[in-house]
Amino acid sequence: MALDQLEAFLQKMQTEPELKNQVLAASTADDVARIALKLGFEFSGDELLRMSGKKVGKVTVKKNDLPGEYN
Repeated sequence: MALDQLEAFLQKMQTEPELKNQVLAASTADDVARIALKLGFEFSGDELLRMSGKKVGKVTVKKNDLPGEYN
């Protein structure tokens, strides 16, 4: 189940500072999901966004609203 994968990834992130930095530097939830997939965790960016506001261990999932770009 994707939720189990997501929670396991967030727990791993708590113990690996380099992974945490990669996640914090990611621009989108899909980027975070791609980082996780490289490590064997499978969930979508949408599933991550649905976790916004929830806490897993020491990590609280927070959606960042970034303004769009205008030309």
